[in-house]
Amino acid sequence: MTLDFEKEKLIEELKKAKPKKVLVQLTEGIKKNALEIKEWIKALGIEVIFSGETCWGGCDIAIDEARAVGADLIVHFGHAEFMQIDFPVIYIEVKDILNLNPLLEKSLESIKDYKTIGLSYSIQHRHDMENISKFYEEKDKKVILSEKRGTNAYEGHITGCDYQGLKEIQDKVDCFVIIGNQFHSMGATLAVKKPVILVDVYNNDVRTMQGLRDKILKQRVISIEKLREAKNIGIIIGTKHGQKFGSPKILIEKLKDQGKNVIIITMSELTPDKIMNFYSVDAFIELACPRIAIDDFAKYPKPILTMREGMVALGELSWDDILEKGLV
Repeated sequence: MTLDFEKEKLIEELKKAKPKKVLVQLTEGIKKNALEIKEWIKALGIEVIFSGETCWGGCDIAIDEARAVGADLIVHFGHAEFMQIDFPVIYIEVKDILNLNPLLEKSLESIKDYKTIGLSYSIQHRHDMENISKFYEEKDKKVILSEKRGTNAYEGHITGCDYQGLKEIQDKVDCFVIIGNQFHSMGATLAVKKPVILVDVYNNDVRTMQGLRDKILKQRVISIEKLREAKNIGIIIGTKHGQKFGSPKILIEKLKDQGKNVIIITMSELTPDKIMNFYSVDAFIELACPRIAIDDFAKYPKPILTMREGMVALGELSWDDILEKGLV
């Protein structure tokens, strides 16, 4: 596999913007390419600074860092535009260049019983969508791309927290095929009712997500029960610009009505070490990225729930409500 960092696009966009100093954000897997990217930008006479913070999604734009170092533009590699922000950003999506045909052939066994497939992809594979759709259509499959909704930048594109585009078409398809990795396909299987098949381009594998879905749903039920029993509750408010999901006001009132002792905590990034320091708190409800509570279940010694799961624990929503609309 070869990564295409879209050097020509980057240079063209920088020449248009004419920044004096830029802050570059790289996803974790491509930080090793920082020196190469620095030379491209430096050659234009632009001062370059790299963010050393983690960068998990397009929701994670380092505006505060850029302002702190006096940068007048952010170059964000590895994600599509997620939201409108009041700061100049150039998005370089980065293309994965590889021959997917052998893996697509392998996927036919998993989708042999399905006529119409809903097709979605993580952003690195957008450039391959025409070829992928053509491959399945030549195998007598009807292909429908997930719709462009919410934070999804394109038709067929999915982010880790927004699966509305898949939900819009699920009554028209027999299954979903996700081109990418387990992160996106896990979210998909928790969001829709139809079978989800992952074409895992990074592990050269094809697998159904049903078993993982069942495992996660059991974990979420356990977390909800633990919150019901908990006395001291921490509400975590995310401070990243794209992860400010919801106000804690109603939640706090409901918790207090049930005799819970509530503490409000702000965090830019949740980690087990940070959570462990609040050792007197029995359970947490996080209002940042919903995937934190779901994906990292095994990492945390205390239960962490999403806003909607918290409302289930308080009796304001039912578990069936969650399953009907999707966990994410």
